[in-house]
Amino acid sequence: MKKTVFLISLLILIGIGGKVMAFEIKSSAFSNNGAIPPKYTCDGQDISPPLSWNDAPAGTKSFALISDDPDAPMGTWVHWVVWNIPAQSVSLKEGIENTTRLTDGTMQGISDFKRTGYGGPCPPSGTHRYFFKLYALDTTLDLPANTTKAQLEKAMKGHILGQTQIIGTYSRQR
Repeated sequence: MKKTVFLISLLILIGIGGKVMAFEIKSSAFSNNGAIPPKYTCDGQDISPPLSWNDAPAGTKSFALISDDPDAPMGTWVHWVVWNIPAQSVSLKEGIENTTRLTDGTMQGISDFKRTGYGGPCPPSGTHRYFFKLYALDTTLDLPANTTKAQLEKAMKGHILGQTQIIGTYSRQR
């Protein structure tokens, strides 16, 4: 029985041509560990970057996204809290409006800027790393509009089917 379950699991992971499929997030604006263009920061238009993903785990009912900066002087600074991204979605477009509920049901919570939606990189000094963490969930979440990162993480506990991330860096343009 264990061998059968293992083989079935392995077959699910193997794509066409024998390649292993991997849940992966990307951006057309920056590469992993690459510099985030000023357009997506407080030095530019301060709009959300385009993000796309592929090969979500089987059984995904929705996605959630958390973007934060672990290099902030006062501890990790939260830039974006998003949940209930529909399971059929494979991207978030550039410049998502900073409203609580998007037309497709995607919800945005409160960042450490104390506002709804995306707040771009704005480090006080040096180069900081910005993590865009995408979670595949086995459910949709019933959370209030003013949800924070900590509340989202608590609600996701036990529902995460997969996780992927992309990291961008930024230094102020002074």
